[in-house]
Amino acid sequence: MFAIKLENMKSEPFNPVQLHLLKMFSYAKDERALEEIRKSLTAYFAQRVEEDMDKLWDEGLWDQDKNEAILKEHLRVPYND
Repeated sequence: MFAIKLENMKSEPFNPVQLHLLKMFSYAKDERALEEIRKSLTAYFAQRVEEDMDKLWDEGLWDQDKNEAILKEHLRVPYND
């Protein structure tokens, strides 16, 4: 489990989407329901990313060269000994 330090965190009210998700999760009484909701949310956001990337491609803001550059990019941070 993750421990969160709340002392310095700013409290903000939930937005309508967050409130709706909380209501949905209140009906998830077992692991199966939780997994189904998780898969649905994952599919939703994956679809959104796909649509946004298609839009970037159609507008000429993304291309195969950028795909290749990302594949070759080294993003790992070296470990400190």
